[in-house]
Amino acid sequence: MSRVDELIAEHTPNGVEFRTLGDIARFVRGNGMPKTDLVGEGVGAIHYGQIYTRYGVWATETISFVEPETAIKLAKAQPGDLIITNTSENVEDVGKAVAWLGSEPIVTGGHATVIKHDLDPKYLAYWFQSESFSVQKRALATGTKVIDVSARQLAKVRLPVPPIEVQREIVRILDKFTRLEAELEAELEAELEARRRQFGYYRDTLLAADGDAPVVALGEVADFKYGYTDRAAAAGSHRFLRITDITPWGKLSPEAPKYVDADASTEEYVARPGDIFMARTGATFGKTMLFESADPAVYASFLIRVRFKAGTLLPAFYWHFAQSNAYWDQANALVSTGGQPQFNANVLKLIKVPLPSIDRQERVIALLDRFDALANSLSSGLPAEIHARRKQFAYYRDKLLTFEEAAA
Repeated sequence: MSRVDELIAEHTPNGVEFRTLGDIARFVRGNGMPKTDLVGEGVGAIHYGQIYTRYGVWATETISFVEPETAIKLAKAQPGDLIITNTSENVEDVGKAVAWLGSEPIVTGGHATVIKHDLDPKYLAYWFQSESFSVQKRALATGTKVIDVSARQLAKVRLPVPPIEVQREIVRILDKFTRLEAELEAELEAELEARRRQFGYYRDTLLAADGDAPVVALGEVADFKYGYTDRAAAAGSHRFLRITDITPWGKLSPEAPKYVDADASTEEYVARPGDIFMARTGATFGKTMLFESADPAVYASFLIRVRFKAGTLLPAFYWHFAQSNAYWDQANALVSTGGQPQFNANVLKLIKVPLPSIDRQERVIALLDRFDALANSLSSGLPAEIHARRKQFAYYRDKLLTFEEAAA
């Protein structure tokens, strides 16, 4: 028998009481507080959008603040209160809650509700992550493009209210799981980063091994072409390649593809296997992808297509070079720094690149492809391992938060 079972047997042997959230809590709906109100210091503030991405189950410090005169007219959250999101673009995020455990009151704004209650704050915040709540909020949610679960609807949610001793024991166990999960993620990410650094060192060393190979400007061996602008959609005849489709490691992302209907007017923008595409603007300037798919695709205007003259550089050799420090040292020195970074074809053609023999290029490609495959297996294995651990955590969380209901 677990400690939770022992406490239930001791304090509530005939089952746990279930109540509606409206019976045990008071709701204060937020209003106002656009992102433009957020400042670097002042009264602590939690914007509803930050709850999706920046906060966990609880918080003792805020990421943002508002001016004291702004805070006067906003909804207040006292230590121990929960702040929950009322709207989102998807049903998974709506209803995400964070328990405020800091020492001072804070404020929140529109699309959020402050929940004032007498439960253990962490217990209630963990329960808002449970499958039981998820099922209920899906039934109560309204809207299509914007999903809403209002305070009035939240009041209808039924939840178990075990004795405080049980709540605290559940929190102790789930806090431990949370710490272990965070430690595991940090260890896995550190291992992956170490392997990437090791691979990067080997790649740079191998690319610099032929000191007697000629070095040429990219403009001498390649042709460049900008893409075109169109409105992408969820379906179409050709995939639409965008900057966001290039992963941090220079691969074509399988996530969230967009499409266009290509015709004779877009034929010149059709991608071929072996084409190189480089992001030319923004924070991701210089990021380079080797297109290897046989599926039809065209490319967007913020990409530059690079095609090499026959008998010069092999696309895969240049792709490996474009991941190296030798490339990035030049890219960072050449990029324009006024406003958004710009890395156009006139700049790209100045990049100096080694030009060993085709045989040597093929040997380098074969070696680096093996290391790249290993790095990719680690990259794909990391999210899979983290996902498995999160599923395991969710399973145990839901078991801990599932009770036999006391008879009425």
